[in-house]
Amino acid sequence: METDMSTAAPATDVQPTAHEALDRTLTGLVTALPAAALGIAVWQSWAGLLHWSDVGVFMIMYLLTVCGVTVGFHRLLTHRSFKTGPVVRGGLAILGSAAIEGPVISWVADHRKHHAFTDRPGDPHSPHVDHCVGLRGVLHGLLHAHVGWLFRHDQRGARDRYAPDLLRDPVIAFVHRWFFVWALGGLALAFGLGWLIGGSLYSALTALLWAGVARMALLHHVTWSVNSVCHMFGKQPATKRDHSTNFALLSIISFGESWHNFHHAHPMSARHGAMARQVDPSAALIRVFERLGCATNVCWPTPLQIAACQVG
Repeated sequence: METDMSTAAPATDVQPTAHEALDRTLTGLVTALPAAALGIAVWQSWAGLLHWSDVGVFMIMYLLTVCGVTVGFHRLLTHRSFKTGPVVRGGLAILGSAAIEGPVISWVADHRKHHAFTDRPGDPHSPHVDHCVGLRGVLHGLLHAHVGWLFRHDQRGARDRYAPDLLRDPVIAFVHRWFFVWALGGLALAFGLGWLIGGSLYSALTALLWAGVARMALLHHVTWSVNSVCHMFGKQPATKRDHSTNFALLSIISFGESWHNFHHAHPMSARHGAMARQVDPSAALIRVFERLGCATNVCWPTPLQIAACQVG
């Protein structure tokens, strides 16, 4: 869903929050605890307590959840870059929910509102709106775009305005309603895989640390970096109508999401890394889905779009 608006968002565009204090408390826990766990995990590896089973389970869980966010939440559900059946659609939405970045319809509504008001009043997480000038303004804007916006509710996208199609979709509405089940299920899966691969309760617990909460912290900060870093630093070969940028250093770990300037120029494109040598694993997965018949009506970038980017 692409929404083009030239003025600031009216109040009706904002999602009401019934329990704001509780929401901020839960956001704080989901933000702080994984970061603390990541510190413990780093200490554990320094002390020689990291095992190959932890690395294996971490990679499995990261790949599953990052694809749930980039391919599922973002390219399929937010921008409708391709079509797929209810099983794949629901599965990707569940994997994205296991990343614990919020319920799927809320995530989509916020992101569609971001595209409607990119780097203008109404953008839920722009580093360029309502911040101080100079270095202090830059730092304040980066902090807001990276994580601070999660604690504010004055610009969140109204679900009935920005995601009415998903509210009507019984599969996605079901996944949204049972978000906490998928969130806890992702942690349980990390624990179970650790036990299965490592063969002990200890390996299950260390897998929960690494592939559960530490993995969650890493994926959170990668996703948030697209909001912050990719609107502040990098190149703009495709469009200069906003502050979105391509930031190559994040491309692999973000699964192609950091080719953010091309994405803002062509939001429905299933491939963000459109140029040669621009790594985009999410687009590669969509290509696999297409060849297997699981994805149809895929919006690949056109030669004209790519040529314009080359020239720009």
